[in-house]
Amino acid sequence: MNIELLRAYLEDRYSVIAATNGHEAIEKVRNEIPDIILLDVMMPEMNGYQVCEHLKNDPETQFIPIVMVTALSGRNDWITGIEAGADEFLTKPVNKLELLTRINSLLRLKDLHFDLLAEKNKLELQNRIRSVLTQIIPALLKTLPPEQKNIVIHQMIDMVVEAIFENVNTESDILGYECIGELCCQIINQLGSNFEVENMDEGKSFTIKGDTCPWGKEEARSNPILCTLSRGIFSRIIHMREEDMEVDVLETMGNGDEHCLFELTKLD
Repeated sequence: MNIELLRAYLEDRYSVIAATNGHEAIEKVRNEIPDIILLDVMMPEMNGYQVCEHLKNDPETQFIPIVMVTALSGRNDWITGIEAGADEFLTKPVNKLELLTRINSLLRLKDLHFDLLAEKNKLELQNRIRSVLTQIIPALLKTLPPEQKNIVIHQMIDMVVEAIFENVNTESDILGYECIGELCCQIINQLGSNFEVENMDEGKSFTIKGDTCPWGKEEARSNPILCTLSRGIFSRIIHMREEDMEVDVLETMGNGDEHCLFELTKLD
């Protein structure tokens, strides 16, 4: 009856998956990865506290919000729920408005949490790539003969593109040639720059311009080879898209200009 009541309250807004005991609940959570869990304290086989503690100790499920639904209202019961890792509590009989309000609040907090994690991961990625390219690579290139330098540069370009390509919205892939500039900006901006597409020339050429260097202005001026990496990233993206285009470097902060400016031109 409790399951059917909650389903009736929620099914207009959410897809509801039900379990009738603790072991079944754990299995369904692992298989379905829900956005939020409503967990009754009184269940056969494993009670709600045990299930909650189990899920919060599992790295795969620890950040899913859990609302304990209980007829118990004693102070010790609430402390037990908090110790198990519960995020919220609802007392039976459940009020529909209170239920929906608590769920909306927890889902907003969950979204904010994952947004922060995404930003943290993005910054860590930027720092790792910058560290390799601005510190290790210039020193390495000084010791290599000319014929090997190009090989290393191409390897570094592939590393950058592959490392950050999965974090970029690639829906523009299906929209054709005119979206390559947008895709190039999305890729290079993952490194902390602010490149934008400018000056479309009747679908034949356009420029990519930014006044924040992806490698750091001072680092680029100390090691102009980093500007070559920017050009190489754009060329690599064009190659992946199988477009017939060329990339020209017009201005770079590494050479003392106020901004970086690249021109992408469609070949006849």
